[in-house]
Amino acid sequence: MQRRSHLKTLALIGTALLSLGAQAQDAWPSKPIRFVVPYPPGGPTDLMARLLQPELQTRLGTTIVIENKGGAGGNVGSGEVAKQAPADGYTLLLAASGPMAVNQTLFKNMTYSPLTDLVPVVQLSSFPLVLEVHPSTGIKNVKELIAQGRLKPQDLSFASAGNGTPQHLAGEIFNKAVGIKLSHIPYRGAGPALNDLVGGQVKVMFDVLGSSLQHIKAGKLTALAVTSAKRSPALPEVPTLAETGLANFEVTAWHGIAMRAGTPPEIVKKINGAVLAAFKDPVFRKKWEDLGTPIVAGTPEQFGQLIRTESVRLGRVVRESGASVD
Repeated sequence: MQRRSHLKTLALIGTALLSLGAQAQDAWPSKPIRFVVPYPPGGPTDLMARLLQPELQTRLGTTIVIENKGGAGGNVGSGEVAKQAPADGYTLLLAASGPMAVNQTLFKNMTYSPLTDLVPVVQLSSFPLVLEVHPSTGIKNVKELIAQGRLKPQDLSFASAGNGTPQHLAGEIFNKAVGIKLSHIPYRGAGPALNDLVGGQVKVMFDVLGSSLQHIKAGKLTALAVTSAKRSPALPEVPTLAETGLANFEVTAWHGIAMRAGTPPEIVKKINGAVLAAFKDPVFRKKWEDLGTPIVAGTPEQFGQLIRTESVRLGRVVRESGASVD
């Protein structure tokens, strides 16, 4: 009798613990969520996080705290989420194409695998890059840039958001495609690089269109071409690089949200749903498209497929370009 009573008590305790666990899961989120941006403030990746922040706070019912953790082409912040953050749904990563699909080929020593240590949540963007120069160069088109790059390459260093970023990769591909060697100057993020370009400290940059658009329209930068397959509606008068004679030249900067592998699928689904709900809001859609990217969104599975496909494609591009980082 005592043994049966003891077993019954254990069963009741087990049922109670399961119930508490289910209630705790249902209560997610019950505390603030960290949103790690693997670049410094001011760049396009940071801008997206800050635009999403109030939307996610409203739809998830908790505080979203943005943390900028730049360095190593996005590897520092991405690696922290992949290897150190608990898989409990309280840390998000603003996942960029560099650290998610390029760096594993570009960097010799990676501390994490984006394919196995992170779980995709939702794709957020697909930005064209714009090839731009400081007006002091006097360069008005791609042909003139190539000519001046062959004559005086030392005068035309190109800036990027860091080693392994789309800005860096686009510059290396361009160098190889046209047979010149513009020196690469990596920065700790697109914001600092763009500031120096506008200030004339560097002369050339491939940058995400959304962050450079205001400077182009103000005449502070000269847009020569975009890297997408089609012209951008934001700059319809600017040709694609393919139109200038560089066939099949296409590089875009895409972003999304990822989390530590092992995060409960129901939490991933809730965050995905919150983002999709935000994109259905016409006012928010307009704000997002004003950044220079179309609305993409989709399922976690679709974002995961993009990461896998781009890892292969961009990995091949990195190897062919000869770009590497010790």
